[in-house]
Amino acid sequence: MKLDTERIDQAVLALLRLGLHDGTRAWKSFDWDAMARLHEKGYISDPVGKEKSIAFTDEGLRQSEQLLKALFAEPDK
Repeated sequence: MKLDTERIDQAVLALLRLGLHDGTRAWKSFDWDAMARLHEKGYISDPVGKEKSIAFTDEGLRQSEQLLKALFAEPDK
């Protein structure tokens, strides 16, 4: 099965937002390939290393909030 990595990256970025702590940090508990792509796109700090979390860039923080709403928010009633 061929996967749409762009959609996967969007979902991972949105879900990283759920683990937001200390202002701009999130736990790095997702697929390493997706995390590497998000880093290459400039949304997060380099996930490679001993730290258990990554830092969002300003753009990554904005995008993660927008994607979390777009992909997972319940419609307004």
